[in-house]
Amino acid sequence: MSFIQYLKDTRSELNHVAWPTRMQTIIYTILVIALSILVSLYLGFFDYVFTTGLARVIEILPQNTPAFVPEATSTPVSATTTQL
Repeated sequence: MSFIQYLKDTRSELNHVAWPTRMQTIIYTILVIALSILVSLYLGFFDYVFTTGLARVIEILPQNTPAFVPEATSTPVSATTTQL
């Protein structure tokens, strides 16, 4: 099959397609935009709620810092051992 024949077949098949009218295209476009905005607001709301709730829970939890950290000694280990 040649490329020219492929283009002819494609064009003839496109004549059989039931294309939407201009008004249908406008209505469907408005519906897609409106639904996209509604879904983004819905997800944004729950993201805000969960993020704020998690931040408040983290603020309430006690800090996990140790009460006392011993300092390392500056003398080497061999100096503290006694010789036999």
